This record gives sequence, C-alpha cells and structure tokens, in this order.
Amino acid sequence: MDMAVNQEYDKARDNGNTVDFEKAANSNAFKKLLEDRKKFILPLTIFFLIFYFLLPILTSYTTFLNTPAIGDISWVWIFAISQFAMTWILCTIYVKKANTFDEQAEQIVEEIKRGGDSK
Repeated sequence: MDMAVNQEYDKARDNGNTVDFEKAANSNAFKKLLEDRKKFILPLTIFFLIFYFLLPILTSYTTFLNTPAIGDISWVWIFAISQFAMTWILCTIYVKKANTFDEQAEQIVEEIKRGGDSK
C-alpha cells in the first residue's frame, strides 16, 4: 500500500498535480483500508508466531515429536519441514492480499484527485 501511495505521490509531484494526502488519510475509505489491513495481518501474524514457536517448545518440554512417523522419520522432521511450507504459503497469501490493498489505495487517491473525499 505504501509503495502505491508513494508512486502516486511521485507522479502527482512530477506532473504538478498534487494530491491532498491529509484529506486522503482522513477519508473513511482510507480508514477502512487500514482496518481491513489490520484484520488481515493480525491473525496471520499470531498464527505464524504460534506455529513457529511451537516446535522449539514441544521439543524442549515433550517427547511425543520424537516418535517415528514414517519409517525412521520422526514427527519433528515433519513439523520442521511443514514450517517451510507454512512460510511459503503465508507469503503467497500476503502478496496476493497486498495487491488488493494497493488497488484500494490507488482508488482512494483517484477519488481524491477527482475532488471526492471518499467519505
């Protein structure tokens, strides 16, 4: 989102067409964008941290991950490798969602440039 706003600001500055970013920041659409972003990021971050710290906690205080899962491969290895997959999946989800946030930010800037206040 910040990148889209910065790019729009640079374009507006270069064209002599300024955008009132204070007006944009005070608009309801921008406040909704921030709220939507927070609703998306907070649960994902909490999930990531719990999943990430679960492995060292479980290996330190329990032994059930040491049991074999598939042949000689224990549950610890499966859990550890699943963290790589989890990170990749969360990154992909974040990038897709961030693109929608960028589009929302661009719409807000366009609305402000047209003279609307997006309220």
